[in-house]
Amino acid sequence: MIEKAFFDSDIAWCPGCGNFFILRTFEKAVEEAGVDRKQLVLVSGIGQAAKLPHYTQANVFNGLHGRALPAAVGIKLANHELEVVVTSGDGDMYGEGGNHLVHNLRRNVGVKAFVHNNMVYGLTKGQASPTSELGFVTKLQTHGVVSPPFNPLAIAIVEDCSFVARSFAGDPKHLQQMMVAALRHRGGFALLDILQPCPTFNRVNTLQWYKERVRPVEDSHDPFDRQKALALAFRWGEEIPIGIIYRSERASFESRLGVLEKATLVAQYRTS
Repeated sequence: MIEKAFFDSDIAWCPGCGNFFILRTFEKAVEEAGVDRKQLVLVSGIGQAAKLPHYTQANVFNGLHGRALPAAVGIKLANHELEVVVTSGDGDMYGEGGNHLVHNLRRNVGVKAFVHNNMVYGLTKGQASPTSELGFVTKLQTHGVVSPPFNPLAIAIVEDCSFVARSFAGDPKHLQQMMVAALRHRGGFALLDILQPCPTFNRVNTLQWYKERVRPVEDSHDPFDRQKALALAFRWGEEIPIGIIYRSERASFESRLGVLEKATLVAQYRTS
C-alpha cells in the first residue's frame, strides 16, 4: 500500500486539475522504481506544481520562485547518493528559472526535473506562461500572446541533456513509465515535460485537446540520434509526440568531480 504523509491535508488544487493525476502517478512510480523514500528529496519553487511535495512522503525543500534547481543541485552535490527530484511548473522552471535550467542541462547534474506544463500561470490567476501558444488570450495578454512559445525539449537536446522525455497527465500508464525511466536514469540530468490541463485558466489546451493530439513515439525511434530527436521536439500541433525523445551517454557532472570519488561531501565532512 502506498503511504502518504498528509492524508488529512486539504489539497489546494482546482477540481479537474492535472496535478491530481500527476500526484497519483508519481506515488506509483516511486514504488515501481524502488526508490527509498528516506533517500528521496523533493525540491520545489513556487506555483501549483510546487505544492506536490507537501502531499506525499519524502524529504522536502521548498524554495523561491524559479530557484528550485540551485537548491536541488546543492543538495545533490552535498550528498550525491540521494535521489533528488524537482517538481516545478512551466512558469517556475522555464520562466523565472530558465537560466538555471539551461546551465544545469549544460552541466548534466544528476537531478530529475518533472515539469508540470499547463501552458499558463495557474497560481497567480492565469497570465500567459513561457509555453503559452501564440494568440493565447488572458486577462493580462488581452490581445493574445505575441511571442513564440519556449521549447524546453529542443533546448535540452541542444544542450545534450542525458535524458529528455515528454508525457501527458491524462495518460497515467504512459506517465508512470516515463517517471520510472527518469527515476532509474543514472547518467545525469533528466527532464520530463508533463503536459497537463488547467481547467480554470486554460480553456484552449484542455484534456480533450491533448487526447486528440498526443501520440507515443514510434518504437523505431532512436533517442540517441540528436537530429531525429530535434525533429520530434519541434513537432507540435495536430500531432504531439510523447515518450523518450533523446538520450545521451555523456558523464554526469558529479562523476567528473574528483572530490566525490572518495565519498559524499556529507560523509567526508563528518570524518574530517
